[in-house]
Amino acid sequence: MATAQLTGSTFGAAVSDLRRGWEQRSLWGHLGWQDIRQRYRRSFLGPIWISLTMAVTAIALGTLYAGLFDNDLATQLPHVLVGFIVWGFISGCINEGAEVFTSNVGLITHLPAPLSVHIYRLVWRQTLFFAHNLVVYVVMLFIFHQDLKWTGLAVIPAFLLLALNGAWAALLLGIVATRFRDFVPIAQSVVQLAFFLTPIVWIYDELARSPNPAIAERAKLAEFNPFLHFLEIVRAPLLGQDQQLRHWIVVLAITVVGWALTMVVLRRYRARVSYWV
Repeated sequence: MATAQLTGSTFGAAVSDLRRGWEQRSLWGHLGWQDIRQRYRRSFLGPIWISLTMAVTAIALGTLYAGLFDNDLATQLPHVLVGFIVWGFISGCINEGAEVFTSNVGLITHLPAPLSVHIYRLVWRQTLFFAHNLVVYVVMLFIFHQDLKWTGLAVIPAFLLLALNGAWAALLLGIVATRFRDFVPIAQSVVQLAFFLTPIVWIYDELARSPNPAIAERAKLAEFNPFLHFLEIVRAPLLGQDQQLRHWIVVLAITVVGWALTMVVLRRYRARVSYWV
C-alpha cells in the first residue's frame, strides 16, 4: 500500500494521468456531446439558445457603450461581440472547472478513469460552445465588414493556447475546490469582477490614448490583468487587427508557470481527490 501511494505521488504518475486521459478521447468526447444534448434535451431551439443569448447581450451592451463612449457602432459592436465569445470560453473553464470533480462524483467513485478525463471533457464542451458561438461572428462579418488579413490564421494557435490554459486552470481549481468547498463561490465572484475589469465591452486602446491623462493612466492598469492578454491574442486576429507581441509573451509565460504549479498540485493531491469528493 505504501509503495502504491508513493508511486501515485510522483510526477510520472501525474504525467501518466494526463496521457492516459488524452488516450481516452472517445470517452470524454462522447460525454462532452452528451452534456450539451442533455442540457437542451427538451428545448425547441436547442444549443441555438447559447448563441442567441450571447448575441442579444452583446448587442445591448455594444449599443449602450457605443453611446457612452461616443464610438462608432461598427467598431464597438464587433469588439464586444467577439469579446463575449472569447470570454464565454474563459469564464466557462474557470467556473465549471471549480466544480469539475464535485459535479462528477458518481463517475469518479465508480468509473476507473484518470482525473484528466473530466478536464478534457470540460474543455471539449467549452470548445463546442465556442465553435457554436462563432456562427454569430460569421453573421457579424456580413453586417459589419472587417478588414481580415492572412495573419488572422494566428487565431488557431491562439485558441490552442487558450484551451491549454483552460485545462490547467480547471484542473488546479478543481482540486483546490474539492478540498475547500467555499472556494467555488469565491472563484465565481472573481470571474464576475474580472468581467468588468477586462476590456470586453470597453476598448482598451482608445482609453489608453485618451487626452485625459488620468483616464489614460488608469486604463493602462489593465496591462496587469492577465485576462486582457488572453482575450487579445484571440480577438485581434478575428477582427483583422495587428498582433501585439507583449500579449503573446505574457500568455506563454502564464502557460508555463500555470502548468508547472498545476503539475506540483496534481502530483501531490491527485490520489486524494476521490476521497474528498
